Amino acid sequence: MNRRIPSPTEEVKIGFPRVLAVGGPSRGGGVGAETANADNGGRIRITKPEIAVMNVVIFGAGTVGTSIAELLCSAKHNHNVCIIDASAESLREVEERLDVQSVQGSACDVSTLFQAGVQSADLCLAVTSGDETNLVAASISKSMGAARSVARIYRPALRDTSTFDYRRHFKIDRLFSLEYLTALELAKQVRERGLFTVENFARGGIEVREVGVHAEASIIGVPMRDLDMPRGVRVGVITSGNRSIIAGADDVVRSGDHVTLIGTTEAVETIKKRFEASKPKTMNVVVAGGGEIGYHLAKLLEHRRFNVTLMEANEDRAEELSRRLDKTTILHADATRRSEMEEARVGQADAFIACTGRDEDNIICGVEAREFGCRRILCVVRRPDYANVLAKLGIDVAVSPREVLARQVLGLVDAGPVLDRTLLSGEAEVWEVEILEGSPVTKAPLKDLQLTHALIAAIERDEFVRVPGADDQLAAGDTAVVLVQGAYADATRDMFIPSTNS
Repeated sequence: MNRRIPSPTEEVKIGFPRVLAVGGPSRGGGVGAETANADNGGRIRITKPEIAVMNVVIFGAGTVGTSIAELLCSAKHNHNVCIIDASAESLREVEERLDVQSVQGSACDVSTLFQAGVQSADLCLAVTSGDETNLVAASISKSMGAARSVARIYRPALRDTSTFDYRRHFKIDRLFSLEYLTALELAKQVRERGLFTVENFARGGIEVREVGVHAEASIIGVPMRDLDMPRGVRVGVITSGNRSIIAGADDVVRSGDHVTLIGTTEAVETIKKRFEASKPKTMNVVVAGGGEIGYHLAKLLEHRRFNVTLMEANEDRAEELSRRLDKTTILHADATRRSEMEEARVGQADAFIACTGRDEDNIICGVEAREFGCRRILCVVRRPDYANVLAKLGIDVAVSPREVLARQVLGLVDAGPVLDRTLLSGEAEVWEVEILEGSPVTKAPLKDLQLTHALIAAIERDEFVRVPGADDQLAAGDTAVVLVQGAYADATRDMFIPSTNS
């Protein structure tokens, strides 16, 4: 679509066109214009609209920004998208391909943001190439009235809340690192059950971990209510084969089951020993490529039951990685050279993960690792047209940063008050949810809520994170970590959406 790019001094129409959904005007959260009506029994019934069109502002017309815009304005989703970028040429290229609005200017300029309509935006995504620009742009957007603002970050230090919480300081709803998310997806694929923490939530205060139930475990056959669990941890999900359930008070575990423990790191470490009769084996993993994805991957794995070797061709980068990774073996080696792959003993590894900056190198390295005898091959592949040939070449798993990003963005668009969601084994999910004023979950203590297929596993309130008891009650402004059975996701989400007559 060809839309002329206005200059900063030109008088323009401000903001997005108002889109009406069935039931009235809508703003926010992907839930559309919900209306609340009382039935004959006096109960509140929430009516959802048939159309939920969101106004989205994207800062940055680079590869990531363009990819997000293409996803959101596609025929399947059809949201209103406006892109801000300082380069007229970049915006022109985007407009030739996509049906979007555009504004040329700085992402940190209030007049530019006002012209783009952030004051009526449901979602602002700051995905430029600069961390500082993204933080400031997302923060200003939130202050100007955007319903939700999200910033992409590159530097790992910005995610480390132990030193400073940038998200809370800048009042941004979420920070995300595409490199970290890609590494996390790779880690989930390489892990064996019980060997890897699925994710950290509530600013790192809550940990979710899967453990296998050994035949000699003392808790087999004991109802959950009688387990005498320590404070600060819960059994969240019980998985038998492909079936997963949210653990109830009368449920028991059997040999061969897998359970998801959720709680503080210390409490999880203490209780997991009651499920495991023996220490799971250690896996040997070789990572090719010491970029940000390789760094995050090694960091995720190195403190757990993995022996990690990381191959990096650049000597200066290898030196830096050796200082930042305590328990990873760093090799100054080029993974595209067969002799150096052999010296790294790739053939003896349980898994080989290629995450260099070039798809072709990743595929070639993966093929070489397979020929050496490595049991499991994973690659980062950015180009979608390579997907059809990977299985034929012996690549077990290909992770696409583009697909990882798409899942994150669609989760932000479609999930309403849900800030983050992670898929566990079977059909279970972990949500991080913003508690809004007037939502049904704030009306009663947890023990009285009708959440039969969900579990409130943790509450973050006033910068403190804890595992709640049955008598605790959620309040507006809290952030909750919620375990959800996938088939009941919609019904569970409705409990967190404010009713209009509250």
